[in-house]
Amino acid sequence: MPPTLASLVHHSALKLIVRAGGDHLDVPVRWAHVSELADPVPYMEGGELLLITALKLDAEDPESMRRYVRRLVGAGVVGLGFAVGVNYDEIPQALVDAAKEEGLPLLEVPRRTPFLAISKAVSAAIAAEQYRAVTAGFAAQRELTRQTLNSGPEGLLTALAGHIDGWAALYDASGSVVAAAPDWAARRAARLTAEVERLRERPAPASAVVGVPDHEDRVELHSIGTGRRPRAALAVGTAAAPGTAERYAVHSAIALLTLTTERSRSLHAAEQRIGAAVLRMLLAGEPDHARTVAGDLYGGLLDAPFRMIVVESVPGPAARARAAGQEPAPVSASGPAVPLATGDPGGLAETVESAAARAGETLLVVPEGDRLVVLAADGGAAVAACAEYATAAEAARAVSEHAGADEYALVVGVSAPAGPIAAAVAYKQAEQALSVARRRGRVLVEHEQVAAGSVLPLLADDAVKAFADGLLRALREHDATGRGDLVASLRAWLSRHGQWDSAAADLGVHRHTLRYRMRRVEEILGRSLDDPDVRMELWLALKATSTE
Repeated sequence: MPPTLASLVHHSALKLIVRAGGDHLDVPVRWAHVSELADPVPYMEGGELLLITALKLDAEDPESMRRYVRRLVGAGVVGLGFAVGVNYDEIPQALVDAAKEEGLPLLEVPRRTPFLAISKAVSAAIAAEQYRAVTAGFAAQRELTRQTLNSGPEGLLTALAGHIDGWAALYDASGSVVAAAPDWAARRAARLTAEVERLRERPAPASAVVGVPDHEDRVELHSIGTGRRPRAALAVGTAAAPGTAERYAVHSAIALLTLTTERSRSLHAAEQRIGAAVLRMLLAGEPDHARTVAGDLYGGLLDAPFRMIVVESVPGPAARARAAGQEPAPVSASGPAVPLATGDPGGLAETVESAAARAGETLLVVPEGDRLVVLAADGGAAVAACAEYATAAEAARAVSEHAGADEYALVVGVSAPAGPIAAAVAYKQAEQALSVARRRGRVLVEHEQVAAGSVLPLLADDAVKAFADGLLRALREHDATGRGDLVASLRAWLSRHGQWDSAAADLGVHRHTLRYRMRRVEEILGRSLDDPDVRMELWLALKATSTE
């Protein structure tokens, strides 16, 4: 405990006597300061015990003393020590009354007690308190280090909660609570996810003081890690602001967690290099070699059906506008906020890695330039987290595209379930789904959706429409002259698989008229309708132009 007025009054060598403000002696004393100025307030910082002899004060004037004491209280002075036997044989009643009115502790200092003795007593108590805090801090550091080595982050949080007489929680890269101490703190810490997300958007190191809704806790949030985007966050909750010893413990915990995180990042990078080698072997059709290299690291993933996920970042409206030499559309300040991770593959990687870690799943994540390739257990938490992230990104993209603010957007292709032998096929499936997602303006497409769907939506591609317009242009120009209805006749004939009577009936013309029109189609296009490829191209062209 720091020195207080009460501890100074009980100091046997000082012989101080309380003359006013006896109910306020438990306040800490930051320093003892001597000043005979009529107005010492400009030189006060707050928390001082002011020592005077009233050399330049009219200490017997009640109004003057009221103004003097009020200014001292307003400046944060915690007590006034008056030396008797120097200028006054006893403390003037005007000063005593003013101190009582303002609740300012007034201590009588005997003539035989020099101010220096009081200053030394305060200084010694402060030094002793600092020494105790430093000693306690080193002890806490040793205990936190031991717990970290023996029990990991969980042991560290348990020790930290005991040292601060509160609770502590650790968040992962996605803002989810991964550990808390005591156990009941996990639910309380989970209510701060939004605050943790805001903290993670700031460069490390960053910290913030927040409150838990419906609780009186004072919570400090600290980012963990040294990178541009913190990898984790620490929350500590206490009833009041931590003291010096508690602050040492918190800083030690941050340092230990940062070291652990950075070491984990180095191991993570090494794992990614191994994962890249495993992926290359799988795609080369060497599953046995892949299993040997993976060992226990990824071996479990290769023994069950997995999904191949390919993630890519593509230019959004704002980036496309800049590439075309145009100014992006202005962003509406009143529109909904758009997550920064909308077009960031790294954000999706953090999400699926956190989900896999919580579920105890094995995951393989391999960066490939601007792409990201993920192998995740079919039906597992990582695949579900990927779908949820894509849904959120889809909603964010709609907002950002409406505002013209989308710089880059995610595109995700997911394969059908596969095993190690079919890894190359799964990769191709994921790329095909990725291509469809890019064409359709979707965030995520699964290969099953492509296989179970129709080819017709693919005809909406601009290149396909341009081909269709060029192929049918001569027929449309012929019909525009009023010399026939070749386009409608071609559509009817193809839809009836070349059956003359049925197609003619649909058009309400004689079959000989329809035969004449089909000969004109062949003459104008310079193509034979007996060729199945020609019929297929014409039918797709008609379908592509009919969607406009």
